[in-house]
Amino acid sequence: MRSKDVPKKLFLLDAYALIFRAYYAFIKNPRVNSKGMNTSAIFGFVNAMLEVINNEKPSHLAVCFDPPGGNFRHDDFEAYKANRDETPEDIKLAVPWILKLLEAFDVPIIVKENFEADDVIGTLAKMAEKEGFTTYMMTPDKDFGQLVSDNIFMYRPGRGREPAQVWGIPEIMEKFDVKRPEQVIDLLGLMGDSADNIPGIPGIGAKTAAKLLHQYDSVEGLLAHSHELKGKQKENVEAFAEQGLMSKHLATIILDVPVEFDPKAMEVGEANKDMLRELFAELEFRTLAKRLLNEELDTPDQEGTQIALFSEEEIQDVIASRDQGTIETVAHTYHLVQSDQEIDKLVALLKASPSYAFDTETTGIDPLLADLVGMSFAVKPHEAWYVPVPKDRAGACAIVDRFRVILEDASKEVVAQNMKFDYKVLYQYNVTIGNKVFDTMLAHYLMNPDMKHGMDVLSEAYLNYTPVSIEQLIGKKGKDQKSMGDLEPSEISDYAAEDADITLQLKKHFEPEMEKDHLKRLFEDIEVPLISVLAHMEMEGVNLDKQALYDYSAELEKELIVLHSGIIEDAGKEFNVDSPKQLGEVLFDDLKISAKAKKTKTGQYQTNEDVLSRHVSDHVIIQKILDYRQLRKLKSTYIDPLPELVNPKTGRVHTNYMQTIAATGRLSSNNPNLQNIPIRSSKGREIRKAFIPRNADCIM
Repeated sequence: MRSKDVPKKLFLLDAYALIFRAYYAFIKNPRVNSKGMNTSAIFGFVNAMLEVINNEKPSHLAVCFDPPGGNFRHDDFEAYKANRDETPEDIKLAVPWILKLLEAFDVPIIVKENFEADDVIGTLAKMAEKEGFTTYMMTPDKDFGQLVSDNIFMYRPGRGREPAQVWGIPEIMEKFDVKRPEQVIDLLGLMGDSADNIPGIPGIGAKTAAKLLHQYDSVEGLLAHSHELKGKQKENVEAFAEQGLMSKHLATIILDVPVEFDPKAMEVGEANKDMLRELFAELEFRTLAKRLLNEELDTPDQEGTQIALFSEEEIQDVIASRDQGTIETVAHTYHLVQSDQEIDKLVALLKASPSYAFDTETTGIDPLLADLVGMSFAVKPHEAWYVPVPKDRAGACAIVDRFRVILEDASKEVVAQNMKFDYKVLYQYNVTIGNKVFDTMLAHYLMNPDMKHGMDVLSEAYLNYTPVSIEQLIGKKGKDQKSMGDLEPSEISDYAAEDADITLQLKKHFEPEMEKDHLKRLFEDIEVPLISVLAHMEMEGVNLDKQALYDYSAELEKELIVLHSGIIEDAGKEFNVDSPKQLGEVLFDDLKISAKAKKTKTGQYQTNEDVLSRHVSDHVIIQKILDYRQLRKLKSTYIDPLPELVNPKTGRVHTNYMQTIAATGRLSSNNPNLQNIPIRSSKGREIRKAFIPRNADCIM
């Protein structure tokens, strides 16, 4: 029996969060056994659990899983987590093995149908707190910050050589800039959460959300005082009030899951060595067998498989101790090129090189509006050159023109990260890149479509190297952030040269994969040729009849006023039509349109479109509310924003066609998203009429 003097220390592990983390920690060099099975997720998860047991000495431990299928959040909001790609097959195959290993370690597995692991962990943590436990929720998921209390902590696994982080109340308040941990729910309700596809309220980011919560305390408090806001913020808060409340509902971790808290079953005890021996042998976990069982396993020789890239001892430390290099610790030679002689020397070097890496630095992220600040080149790892250009357009064009012989040479290969951006930038300076292209972002997309493809992420995953952050140069996002054009060339040089250097190194990692038959054809025959096609489509843009949208906006505003008046009249009282809370009270308490009205977990009546549509025949007010909401959404999402997105130089709208967003391979339109403009409703089709030919020559 456990001594009463031993502190009651409970660790609750968020299974899938840790499984995915382990899997992607090995994405560069997957751990594959002699049977061809990818054991990365299994090995990483078990090591993470053992590290906690050995280092933190918990008295109690349990692992919580999400149930198969959806949960109540999917019922409430169909798009919940809809942005997530299909779970990698290797993870699906790993889970049954992890379950067997947990059984062998005598660790309880807790799962509850219709509830996420978050809810189970939250409920158990609060139950344990009442029983005198100190509980640590082991997860990298920021949502758990809402649960932190004097006796409940977040335990975030370490990254690189950094130790694990333990977040209590002070850390949560500082991290999220909130007055108390519970406000994390309201923060997510306002700003949304892209990881779970929680929409939030448009135009509200983390800083704005925190500021509003300091003033109004909660989402409900903000909505009740929306009349105090101004401009676009007021319009968005009122138009998307229901969405904000729904987002808060989705972000709320449930604390009353019907689950049993059984401390006895959670006690850390002895493992079943016979089961472990059998499982370790099947999985070929020789080092774990040696460490835990003090036995040498008779397993097949793994030489020649991908596992041979690391020794078992090295792999054991990959997740928690990958040593990330930086510009301060990795030897390099970066050159700032400014004189005519230095430019001539660099051009000569590039002429002699069949392949080179290239990157541009600009004053902004819109290649059609930004000015070129400089260009960087690399031809071998750890050495690169940065060439700044003057601020005046003529002087900049003159510098770019000196590299034309390189950039337009069809016999050369240019290596770039997101070539389409650089292509469009240089096109504004009268140069059309004509080299054969190796785009590292596209290559990685084809290799691992489920992962992110930004250069910083790829560098850390494949090169064990953390690049200089752009925020180190120009500051964090916000009104005080500088532009690259505000800096001196000497301040930019190393950062820019590093980009070209890293891109070249990534190419050397990805090139062998692109030589595989199934990827080679996709890469060389489809994705790379599409770069210039999409670039020219984007630069061409689409002509927009701004006046037609202004007129349509005014027309809809009149209709909204009429609908608003009709709703108030039908309700028999003044109330905020844009407040879901007040609307629910009017519909179900005052008008009593249904005796079976559903409420959210926060106690409000549900008034989303699906709910209201079921009551259209119950009261004339319902159709007016649905029409009012539809018009508000059309006006605020499409009709009013579209004219603001017209490029002042071209007079046209220029979307960005993304090649690396959808894992299915389809293109994705962004800023603005032209794919989502409504077509089914007559009023939605009116928006599309505003997209018109440039002139009579463009009409067939």
